[in-house]
Amino acid sequence: MAAKKGGKKSAKKAAKKGGAKRGGAKKSTKKAAKKGGAKRTPNAAFMRPMQPDAALGAVVGNGPMPRTEVTKKIWGYIKRNGLQDAKERRMINADDKLNAVFGGKKKVSMFEMTKLVNKHLK
Repeated sequence: MAAKKGGKKSAKKAAKKGGAKRGGAKKSTKKAAKKGGAKRTPNAAFMRPMQPDAALGAVVGNGPMPRTEVTKKIWGYIKRNGLQDAKERRMINADDKLNAVFGGKKKVSMFEMTKLVNKHLK
């Protein structure tokens, strides 16, 4: 009887191994199909030039620019002046210029920052 049980276990193991190989093959074909697709085009709303107000203009410049460029310039300002919190990297410590943009808040999360910056764009 011991021989029969051992035979069943080995058959089950072989079936499991075969199933795992088939599942792996399906995943690789899906990834290959995704890579061959067309690239996404950026949303026109993000690329439309927006005019920053005076408070935001002091940080990023006064000329009209897309939202994506505004975000890049704000992050450049934050990195240059070392305003990112050392312990909690998601938080930004506002200096005098950013304090006006952030509505008087001394510390803002990076997710809240975009919401506050959008209020200063027309």
